[in-house]
Amino acid sequence: MTEQIEYTLGHLDRGDTLADLLDEAHAAFTRYVVLPTAEAVDALVLWCAATHAQAVADHAPRLVIKAPEKRCGKSRCLDIVEALSSKPIVAVNATPAAIFRSIEADEPPTLIFDEADTIFPTRNTKVAENNEELRGLLNAGHQRGRPARRVIGKGTEQVVAEFATFAMAALAGIGSMPDTIEDRAVIITMRRRAPGERIAKFRYRRDQLPLHALRERLSDVIATHLDTLADAEPDMPVEDRAADTWEPLIALADAAGGTWPDRARQAAKALTSALDADGDTSTGVRLLTDCRTVFDSHGGPGALKTSVILEGLKAIEDAPWADWGRSGLTGRKLGDLLAEYGIKPGNVRFEDGSQAKGYLRLKFSDAWLRYCPPTPEAAPSQPPRGHHPSPTPGRDGRAGRFTPSQETSPPSLTSRNDIGTDEMTLAGESTVTGTCQTPECRARVALDLYPNGYCYDHQPTAA
Repeated sequence: MTEQIEYTLGHLDRGDTLADLLDEAHAAFTRYVVLPTAEAVDALVLWCAATHAQAVADHAPRLVIKAPEKRCGKSRCLDIVEALSSKPIVAVNATPAAIFRSIEADEPPTLIFDEADTIFPTRNTKVAENNEELRGLLNAGHQRGRPARRVIGKGTEQVVAEFATFAMAALAGIGSMPDTIEDRAVIITMRRRAPGERIAKFRYRRDQLPLHALRERLSDVIATHLDTLADAEPDMPVEDRAADTWEPLIALADAAGGTWPDRARQAAKALTSALDADGDTSTGVRLLTDCRTVFDSHGGPGALKTSVILEGLKAIEDAPWADWGRSGLTGRKLGDLLAEYGIKPGNVRFEDGSQAKGYLRLKFSDAWLRYCPPTPEAAPSQPPRGHHPSPTPGRDGRAGRFTPSQETSPPSLTSRNDIGTDEMTLAGESTVTGTCQTPECRARVALDLYPNGYCYDHQPTAA
Protein backbone atom coordinates (compact mmCIF):
# COMPACT_ATOMS: atom_id res chain seq x y z
CA MET A 1 0.00 0.00 0.00
CA THR A 2 1.07 3.60 -0.60
CA GLU A 3 2.66 5.17 2.45
CA GLN A 4 1.12 8.28 3.91
CA ILE A 5 2.92 11.39 2.59
CA GLU A 6 2.71 14.90 3.94
CA TYR A 7 2.20 17.88 1.66
CA THR A 8 2.50 21.60 2.47
CA LEU A 9 -0.46 23.39 0.97
CA GLY A 10 0.62 26.83 -0.18
CA HIS A 11 -1.39 29.53 1.46
CA LEU A 12 -2.95 27.08 3.93
CA ASP A 13 0.43 25.78 5.10
CA ARG A 14 -1.13 23.23 7.42
CA GLY A 15 0.88 20.17 6.48
CA ASP A 16 -2.35 18.27 5.91
CA THR A 17 -2.21 14.64 4.86
CA LEU A 18 -4.94 12.95 2.88
CA ALA A 19 -5.47 10.35 5.60
CA ASP A 20 -5.89 13.10 8.23
CA LEU A 21 -8.45 14.92 6.11
CA LEU A 22 -10.40 11.73 5.52
CA ASP A 23 -10.44 11.24 9.28
CA GLU A 24 -11.85 14.76 9.69
CA ALA A 25 -14.56 14.07 7.14
CA HIS A 26 -15.34 10.84 8.99
CA ALA A 27 -15.76 12.82 12.22
CA ALA A 28 -18.11 15.26 10.47
CA PHE A 29 -20.44 12.52 9.31
CA THR A 30 -20.57 10.78 12.68
CA ARG A 31 -21.12 14.11 14.46
CA TYR A 32 -24.28 15.00 12.56
CA VAL A 33 -25.70 11.70 11.25
CA VAL A 34 -26.38 8.24 12.66
CA LEU A 35 -25.27 5.84 9.97
CA PRO A 36 -26.08 2.11 9.86
CA THR A 37 -22.53 0.72 9.86
CA ALA A 38 -18.89 1.77 10.10
CA GLU A 39 -18.47 0.70 6.46
CA ALA A 40 -21.24 3.09 5.43
CA VAL A 41 -19.38 6.01 7.05
CA ASP A 42 -16.13 5.09 5.30
CA ALA A 43 -17.92 4.78 1.96
CA LEU A 44 -19.48 8.23 2.32
CA VAL A 45 -16.14 9.81 3.21
CA LEU A 46 -14.36 8.22 0.26
CA TRP A 47 -17.17 9.06 -2.15
CA CYS A 48 -17.06 12.75 -1.19
CA ALA A 49 -13.27 12.78 -1.50
CA ALA A 50 -13.44 11.06 -4.89
CA THR A 51 -15.53 13.92 -6.29
CA HIS A 52 -12.35 16.03 -6.15
CA ALA A 53 -10.55 13.57 -8.45
CA GLN A 54 -13.20 13.26 -11.18
CA ALA A 55 -10.86 14.86 -13.71
CA VAL A 56 -8.72 11.70 -13.81
CA ALA A 57 -11.36 9.03 -13.13
CA ASP A 58 -12.81 6.67 -15.74
CA HIS A 59 -16.05 6.15 -13.83
CA ALA A 60 -18.28 8.48 -11.84
CA PRO A 61 -19.99 6.38 -9.15
CA ARG A 62 -23.46 7.36 -8.04
CA LEU A 63 -24.35 7.64 -4.37
CA VAL A 64 -27.83 6.52 -3.33
CA ILE A 65 -28.95 7.44 0.18
CA LYS A 66 -32.30 5.79 0.77
CA ALA A 67 -34.58 5.05 3.70
CA PRO A 68 -37.81 3.11 4.25
CA GLU A 69 -39.54 6.01 6.01
CA LYS A 70 -39.29 9.73 6.66
CA ARG A 71 -37.05 11.16 9.40
CA CYS A 72 -34.23 8.66 8.90
CA GLY A 73 -31.56 11.31 8.35
CA LYS A 74 -31.12 10.96 4.59
CA SER A 75 -31.49 14.68 3.87
CA ARG A 76 -29.10 15.62 6.66
CA CYS A 77 -26.61 13.09 5.32
CA LEU A 78 -27.01 14.66 1.88
CA ASP A 79 -26.30 18.09 3.42
CA ILE A 80 -22.90 16.83 4.61
CA VAL A 81 -22.25 15.23 1.21
CA GLU A 82 -23.05 18.52 -0.52
CA ALA A 83 -20.80 20.50 1.84
CA LEU A 84 -17.78 18.24 1.27
CA SER A 85 -18.14 17.46 -2.45
CA SER A 86 -16.47 19.24 -5.34
CA LYS A 87 -18.54 21.87 -7.18
CA PRO A 88 -21.93 20.70 -5.92
CA ILE A 89 -24.98 21.53 -8.01
CA VAL A 90 -28.26 21.03 -6.16
CA ALA A 91 -30.71 19.98 -8.88
CA VAL A 92 -34.02 21.07 -7.36
CA ASN A 93 -36.74 20.65 -9.99
CA ALA A 94 -34.10 21.12 -12.70
CA THR A 95 -34.85 20.07 -16.26
CA PRO A 96 -32.59 17.62 -18.08
CA ALA A 97 -31.66 20.42 -20.50
CA ALA A 98 -30.45 22.58 -17.62
CA ILE A 99 -28.44 19.70 -16.14
CA PHE A 100 -26.87 18.89 -19.51
CA ARG A 101 -25.64 22.47 -19.77
CA SER A 102 -24.32 22.49 -16.21
CA ILE A 103 -21.79 19.68 -16.73
CA GLU A 104 -18.32 20.73 -17.82
CA ALA A 105 -16.14 18.07 -19.41
CA ASP A 106 -12.86 19.32 -17.90
CA GLU A 107 -14.13 20.01 -14.38
CA PRO A 108 -17.19 17.87 -13.72
CA PRO A 109 -19.51 19.03 -10.95
CA THR A 110 -21.22 16.87 -8.33
CA LEU A 111 -24.96 16.60 -8.96
CA ILE A 112 -27.15 16.55 -5.85
CA PHE A 113 -30.75 15.28 -5.98
CA ASP A 114 -32.86 15.33 -2.82
CA GLU A 115 -36.36 13.83 -2.72
CA ALA A 116 -35.35 11.64 -5.67
CA ASP A 117 -38.34 9.39 -4.99
CA THR A 118 -40.51 12.16 -6.50
CA ILE A 119 -38.41 12.03 -9.68
CA PHE A 120 -38.43 8.25 -10.03
CA PRO A 121 -41.58 7.10 -8.20
CA THR A 122 -42.28 3.39 -8.12
CA ARG A 123 -46.07 3.74 -8.41
CA ASN A 124 -46.63 6.75 -10.69
CA THR A 125 -45.32 5.38 -13.96
CA LYS A 126 -46.29 8.53 -15.87
CA VAL A 127 -43.99 10.70 -13.76
CA ALA A 128 -41.18 8.17 -14.10
CA GLU A 129 -41.64 8.08 -17.88
CA ASN A 130 -41.41 11.86 -18.02
CA ASN A 131 -38.00 11.64 -16.37
CA GLU A 132 -36.55 8.93 -18.60
CA GLU A 133 -34.22 11.49 -20.18
CA LEU A 134 -32.80 12.32 -16.76
CA ARG A 135 -32.34 8.64 -15.96
CA GLY A 136 -30.57 8.21 -19.29
CA LEU A 137 -28.22 11.05 -18.36
CA LEU A 138 -27.44 9.49 -14.99
CA ASN A 139 -26.81 6.10 -16.58
CA ALA A 140 -24.59 7.44 -19.36
CA GLY A 141 -22.68 9.74 -17.03
CA HIS A 142 -21.34 6.82 -15.01
CA GLN A 143 -18.64 6.23 -17.62
CA ARG A 144 -16.34 8.74 -19.28
CA GLY A 145 -16.74 9.33 -23.00
CA ARG A 146 -20.53 8.95 -23.25
CA PRO A 147 -21.71 12.40 -24.39
CA ALA A 148 -25.33 13.19 -25.22
CA ARG A 149 -26.08 14.60 -28.66
CA ARG A 150 -28.82 17.14 -29.20
CA VAL A 151 -29.93 19.35 -32.06
CA ILE A 152 -29.67 23.03 -31.16
CA GLY A 153 -30.45 26.21 -33.05
CA LYS A 154 -33.42 27.30 -35.08
CA GLY A 155 -34.53 26.90 -38.63
CA THR A 156 -31.72 26.44 -41.12
CA GLU A 157 -29.12 27.09 -38.41
CA GLN A 158 -29.70 23.86 -36.54
CA VAL A 159 -26.60 21.85 -35.68
CA VAL A 160 -25.80 18.72 -33.68
CA ALA A 161 -24.04 19.52 -30.40
CA GLU A 162 -22.42 17.23 -27.86
CA PHE A 163 -23.08 17.67 -24.14
CA ALA A 164 -20.91 16.08 -21.48
CA THR A 165 -22.67 13.68 -19.12
CA PHE A 166 -19.73 12.49 -16.99
CA ALA A 167 -20.27 13.65 -13.40
CA MET A 168 -20.70 12.05 -10.00
CA ALA A 169 -24.21 12.29 -8.61
CA ALA A 170 -25.81 11.78 -5.20
CA LEU A 171 -29.49 10.94 -4.82
CA ALA A 172 -31.53 10.75 -1.62
CA GLY A 173 -35.11 9.54 -1.28
CA ILE A 174 -37.57 7.14 0.29
CA GLY A 175 -37.43 3.67 -1.19
CA SER A 176 -35.27 2.32 -3.97
CA MET A 177 -34.06 4.15 -7.03
CA PRO A 178 -34.33 2.63 -10.54
CA ASP A 179 -32.31 -0.57 -10.93
CA THR A 180 -30.06 0.96 -13.59
CA ILE A 181 -29.04 3.73 -11.18
CA GLU A 182 -28.55 1.52 -8.12
CA ASP A 183 -26.44 -0.84 -10.22
CA ARG A 184 -23.99 2.04 -10.69
CA ALA A 185 -24.12 3.31 -7.12
CA VAL A 186 -22.70 3.10 -3.65
CA ILE A 187 -25.88 2.49 -1.66
CA ILE A 188 -26.43 3.66 1.91
CA THR A 189 -29.64 2.48 3.56
CA MET A 190 -30.52 4.81 6.41
CA ARG A 191 -32.63 4.01 9.44
CA ARG A 192 -34.39 6.11 12.04
CA ARG A 193 -32.44 7.01 15.17
CA ALA A 194 -33.05 4.87 18.21
CA PRO A 195 -33.93 6.62 21.50
CA GLY A 196 -30.41 6.26 22.88
CA GLU A 197 -28.56 7.52 19.79
CA ARG A 198 -27.39 11.14 20.03
CA ILE A 199 -26.03 13.50 17.37
CA ALA A 200 -25.14 17.19 17.23
CA LYS A 201 -27.68 19.61 15.77
CA PHE A 202 -26.71 20.82 12.31
CA ARG A 203 -27.22 24.54 11.69
CA TYR A 204 -26.56 25.43 8.09
CA ARG A 205 -25.41 29.00 8.70
CA ARG A 206 -23.09 27.99 11.53
CA ASP A 207 -21.79 24.57 10.44
CA GLN A 208 -21.44 24.84 6.69
CA LEU A 209 -18.40 27.15 6.81
CA PRO A 210 -16.11 24.68 8.65
CA LEU A 211 -17.24 21.94 6.27
CA HIS A 212 -16.54 24.15 3.27
CA ALA A 213 -13.07 24.86 4.65
CA LEU A 214 -12.50 21.11 4.97
CA ARG A 215 -13.72 20.69 1.38
CA GLU A 216 -11.11 23.20 0.13
CA ARG A 217 -8.34 21.46 2.05
CA LEU A 218 -9.42 18.12 0.61
CA SER A 219 -9.38 19.58 -2.88
CA ASP A 220 -5.87 21.01 -2.43
CA VAL A 221 -4.39 17.77 -1.10
CA ILE A 222 -6.10 15.52 -3.65
CA ALA A 223 -4.78 17.78 -6.42
CA THR A 224 -1.26 16.68 -5.43
CA HIS A 225 -2.29 13.02 -5.94
CA LEU A 226 -3.96 13.34 -9.35
CA ASP A 227 -1.04 11.92 -11.32
CA THR A 228 -0.94 8.88 -9.03
CA LEU A 229 -4.71 8.45 -9.19
CA ALA A 230 -4.73 8.72 -12.98
CA ASP A 231 -2.39 5.70 -13.25
CA ALA A 232 -3.89 3.71 -10.38
CA GLU A 233 -5.07 0.14 -10.97
CA PRO A 234 -5.94 -1.01 -7.45
CA ASP A 235 -6.64 -4.60 -6.47
CA MET A 236 -10.40 -4.81 -6.30
CA PRO A 237 -12.41 -6.96 -3.83
CA VAL A 238 -15.47 -6.84 -6.11
CA GLU A 239 -16.04 -7.52 -9.79
CA ASP A 240 -17.78 -6.23 -12.91
CA ARG A 241 -19.77 -2.99 -12.57
CA ALA A 242 -19.28 -2.94 -8.80
CA ALA A 243 -15.53 -2.77 -9.48
CA ASP A 244 -16.05 0.18 -11.84
CA THR A 245 -18.08 1.94 -9.16
CA TRP A 246 -15.67 1.35 -6.30
CA GLU A 247 -12.36 1.77 -8.14
CA PRO A 248 -12.12 5.59 -7.72
CA LEU A 249 -12.82 5.25 -3.99
CA ILE A 250 -10.31 2.46 -3.41
CA ALA A 251 -7.63 4.17 -5.50
CA LEU A 252 -8.01 7.26 -3.34
CA ALA A 253 -7.85 5.18 -0.15
CA ASP A 254 -4.61 3.59 -1.38
CA ALA A 255 -3.20 7.07 -1.97
CA ALA A 256 -4.17 8.08 1.58
CA GLY A 257 -2.49 5.07 3.17
CA GLY A 258 -2.77 4.24 6.85
CA THR A 259 -5.88 2.22 7.68
CA TRP A 260 -7.85 3.53 4.72
CA PRO A 261 -6.90 0.92 2.07
CA ASP A 262 -8.19 -1.94 4.22
CA ARG A 263 -11.25 0.01 5.32
CA ALA A 264 -12.14 0.91 1.73
CA ARG A 265 -12.01 -2.71 0.59
CA GLN A 266 -14.01 -3.85 3.58
CA ALA A 267 -16.65 -1.21 2.81
CA ALA A 268 -16.82 -2.32 -0.82
CA LYS A 269 -17.32 -5.96 0.14
CA ALA A 270 -19.81 -5.19 2.92
CA LEU A 271 -22.04 -2.82 0.95
CA THR A 272 -21.94 -4.90 -2.21
CA SER A 273 -22.80 -8.05 -0.22
CA ALA A 274 -25.61 -6.20 1.53
CA LEU A 275 -27.04 -5.20 -1.85
CA ASP A 276 -26.90 -8.80 -3.07
CA ALA A 277 -28.49 -10.05 0.16
CA ASP A 278 -31.44 -7.70 -0.25
CA GLY A 279 -32.80 -10.08 -2.86
CA ASP A 280 -33.28 -7.18 -5.26
CA THR A 281 -32.74 -9.43 -8.27
CA SER A 282 -34.40 -9.29 -11.65
CA THR A 283 -37.57 -11.21 -12.38
CA GLY A 284 -35.67 -13.53 -14.72
CA VAL A 285 -32.99 -14.47 -12.19
CA ARG A 286 -35.65 -15.00 -9.52
CA LEU A 287 -37.53 -17.32 -11.89
CA LEU A 288 -34.40 -19.31 -12.75
CA THR A 289 -33.54 -19.72 -9.07
CA ASP A 290 -37.06 -20.79 -8.18
CA CYS A 291 -37.17 -23.28 -11.08
CA ARG A 292 -34.01 -24.83 -9.70
CA THR A 293 -35.72 -25.10 -6.31
CA VAL A 294 -38.68 -26.87 -7.92
CA PHE A 295 -36.43 -29.35 -9.73
CA ASP A 296 -34.49 -30.06 -6.53
CA SER A 297 -37.70 -30.53 -4.54
CA HIS A 298 -38.63 -33.35 -6.94
CA GLY A 299 -35.26 -35.06 -6.57
CA GLY A 300 -33.51 -33.44 -9.51
CA PRO A 301 -35.20 -35.39 -12.35
CA GLY A 302 -34.13 -35.08 -15.97
CA ALA A 303 -37.37 -33.28 -16.86
CA LEU A 304 -40.57 -31.95 -15.33
CA LYS A 305 -43.96 -31.25 -16.79
CA THR A 306 -44.83 -27.59 -17.27
CA SER A 307 -47.84 -28.04 -14.99
CA VAL A 308 -45.62 -29.47 -12.23
CA ILE A 309 -43.18 -26.57 -12.51
CA LEU A 310 -46.01 -24.02 -12.35
CA GLU A 311 -47.51 -25.73 -9.31
CA GLY A 312 -44.14 -25.75 -7.56
CA LEU A 313 -43.42 -22.09 -8.38
CA LYS A 314 -46.76 -20.93 -7.01
CA ALA A 315 -46.19 -22.91 -3.80
CA ILE A 316 -42.92 -21.10 -2.96
CA GLU A 317 -43.50 -18.81 -0.02
CA ASP A 318 -42.95 -15.07 -0.69
CA ALA A 319 -42.52 -15.74 -4.42
CA PRO A 320 -44.54 -13.58 -6.86
CA TRP A 321 -45.71 -16.40 -9.11
CA ALA A 322 -49.04 -17.18 -7.42
CA ASP A 323 -50.13 -13.55 -7.92
CA TRP A 324 -48.61 -13.13 -11.38
CA GLY A 325 -51.51 -11.83 -13.45
CA ARG A 326 -55.13 -12.66 -12.80
CA SER A 327 -54.69 -16.37 -12.14
CA GLY A 328 -51.01 -16.69 -11.38
CA LEU A 329 -48.13 -17.52 -13.70
CA THR A 330 -49.27 -19.36 -16.82
CA GLY A 331 -47.43 -21.79 -19.06
CA ARG A 332 -47.28 -19.24 -21.88
CA LYS A 333 -45.81 -16.53 -19.66
CA LEU A 334 -43.35 -19.01 -18.14
CA GLY A 335 -42.19 -19.85 -21.64
CA ASP A 336 -41.83 -16.18 -22.56
CA LEU A 337 -39.72 -15.42 -19.49
CA LEU A 338 -37.46 -18.45 -19.89
CA ALA A 339 -37.02 -17.88 -23.63
CA GLU A 340 -34.82 -14.87 -22.81
CA TYR A 341 -32.27 -17.38 -21.48
CA GLY A 342 -32.59 -19.81 -24.39
CA ILE A 343 -34.78 -22.22 -22.42
CA LYS A 344 -37.76 -23.59 -24.34
CA PRO A 345 -40.36 -26.26 -23.54
CA GLY A 346 -40.73 -29.42 -25.55
CA ASN A 347 -42.90 -32.53 -25.86
CA VAL A 348 -41.40 -35.02 -23.44
CA ARG A 349 -42.12 -38.73 -22.96
CA PHE A 350 -41.71 -39.64 -19.29
CA GLU A 351 -40.84 -42.99 -17.65
CA ASP A 352 -44.49 -43.81 -17.01
CA GLY A 353 -45.16 -43.58 -20.74
CA SER A 354 -47.04 -40.29 -20.55
CA GLN A 355 -46.34 -37.44 -22.95
CA ALA A 356 -46.66 -33.79 -21.99
CA LYS A 357 -45.21 -30.36 -22.45
CA GLY A 358 -42.24 -29.98 -20.15
CA TYR A 359 -38.72 -28.73 -19.60
CA LEU A 360 -35.44 -30.65 -19.59
CA ARG A 361 -33.19 -29.96 -16.63
CA LEU A 362 -30.12 -29.82 -18.85
CA LYS A 363 -31.63 -26.84 -20.70
CA PHE A 364 -31.50 -24.87 -17.45
CA SER A 365 -27.94 -25.88 -16.57
CA ASP A 366 -26.06 -23.13 -18.40
CA ALA A 367 -28.38 -20.37 -17.15
CA TRP A 368 -28.19 -21.66 -13.56
CA LEU A 369 -24.41 -21.63 -13.72
CA ARG A 370 -24.20 -18.10 -15.16
CA TYR A 371 -26.97 -16.22 -13.35
CA CYS A 372 -27.90 -17.99 -10.11
CA PRO A 373 -25.94 -18.18 -6.87
CA PRO A 374 -24.66 -21.69 -6.11
CA THR A 375 -26.79 -23.82 -3.84
CA PRO A 376 -25.16 -24.02 -0.38
CA GLU A 377 -25.73 -27.76 -0.10
CA ALA A 378 -23.94 -28.54 -3.36
CA ALA A 379 -20.45 -29.85 -2.64
CA PRO A 380 -17.97 -30.81 -5.37
CA SER A 381 -16.85 -33.87 -3.41
CA GLN A 382 -20.37 -35.31 -3.20
CA PRO A 383 -22.47 -36.86 -5.98
CA PRO A 384 -25.24 -34.49 -7.18
CA ARG A 385 -28.74 -34.89 -5.87
CA GLY A 386 -31.59 -36.52 -7.71
CA HIS A 387 -32.03 -39.23 -10.34
CA HIS A 388 -29.04 -40.19 -12.44
CA PRO A 389 -28.87 -42.91 -15.08
CA SER A 390 -26.83 -46.02 -14.54
CA PRO A 391 -23.29 -46.10 -15.99
CA THR A 392 -23.09 -46.49 -19.72
CA PRO A 393 -20.28 -48.74 -21.00
CA GLY A 394 -17.81 -46.83 -23.15
CA ARG A 395 -16.40 -47.89 -26.43
CA ASP A 396 -13.66 -49.73 -24.59
CA GLY A 397 -16.29 -51.66 -22.58
CA ARG A 398 -15.52 -50.06 -19.19
CA ALA A 399 -18.46 -48.59 -17.29
CA GLY A 400 -18.25 -45.02 -16.03
CA ARG A 401 -15.61 -43.86 -18.52
CA PHE A 402 -16.38 -40.54 -20.21
CA THR A 403 -17.64 -41.68 -23.60
CA PRO A 404 -19.78 -39.22 -25.61
CA SER A 405 -22.84 -40.55 -27.38
CA GLN A 406 -25.74 -39.09 -29.37
CA GLU A 407 -28.75 -38.65 -27.06
CA THR A 408 -31.34 -36.01 -26.40
CA SER A 409 -31.69 -36.54 -22.65
CA PRO A 410 -31.00 -38.82 -19.70
CA PRO A 411 -32.36 -42.40 -20.00
CA SER A 412 -35.49 -41.44 -18.05
CA LEU A 413 -36.65 -39.70 -21.25
CA THR A 414 -37.06 -40.93 -24.80
CA SER A 415 -33.89 -40.99 -26.85
CA ARG A 416 -35.11 -38.31 -29.30
CA ASN A 417 -37.44 -35.72 -27.81
CA ASP A 418 -38.64 -32.82 -29.89
CA ILE A 419 -37.20 -29.99 -27.87
CA GLY A 420 -38.84 -26.69 -28.79
CA THR A 421 -41.33 -28.24 -31.25
CA ASP A 422 -45.05 -28.73 -31.06
CA GLU A 423 -45.37 -32.24 -32.50
CA MET A 424 -43.78 -35.44 -31.32
CA THR A 425 -43.45 -36.65 -34.92
CA LEU A 426 -41.08 -33.85 -35.95
CA ALA A 427 -37.37 -34.52 -35.97
CA GLY A 428 -35.96 -33.34 -32.70
CA GLU A 429 -32.62 -31.80 -31.89
CA SER A 430 -29.93 -34.15 -30.65
CA THR A 431 -27.47 -33.33 -27.88
CA VAL A 432 -24.04 -34.91 -27.55
CA THR A 433 -23.84 -36.26 -24.01
CA GLY A 434 -21.50 -38.32 -21.90
CA THR A 435 -20.95 -39.45 -18.33
CA CYS A 436 -19.55 -36.88 -15.89
CA GLN A 437 -15.79 -37.20 -15.42
CA THR A 438 -16.11 -36.89 -11.63
CA PRO A 439 -15.44 -40.30 -10.02
CA GLU A 440 -18.60 -42.02 -8.76
CA CYS A 441 -20.84 -39.46 -10.49
CA ARG A 442 -23.20 -41.03 -12.99
CA ALA A 443 -24.83 -37.88 -14.29
CA ARG A 444 -25.14 -37.37 -18.01
CA VAL A 445 -23.47 -34.20 -19.31
CA ALA A 446 -24.65 -32.10 -22.28
CA LEU A 447 -21.34 -31.46 -24.04
CA ASP A 448 -22.63 -28.45 -25.96
CA LEU A 449 -23.14 -26.76 -22.59
CA TYR A 450 -20.19 -28.25 -20.69
CA PRO A 451 -17.42 -29.23 -23.11
CA ASN A 452 -15.07 -29.98 -20.19
CA GLY A 453 -17.14 -33.09 -19.46
CA TYR A 454 -18.21 -32.19 -15.90
CA CYS A 455 -21.86 -31.95 -14.89
CA TYR A 456 -23.45 -28.79 -13.47
CA ASP A 457 -22.89 -29.76 -9.82
CA HIS A 458 -19.22 -30.64 -10.39
CA GLN A 459 -18.03 -27.70 -12.48
CA PRO A 460 -14.42 -26.87 -11.45
CA THR A 461 -14.10 -23.77 -9.33
CA ALA A 462 -12.18 -20.95 -11.04
CA ALA A 463 -8.82 -20.23 -9.44
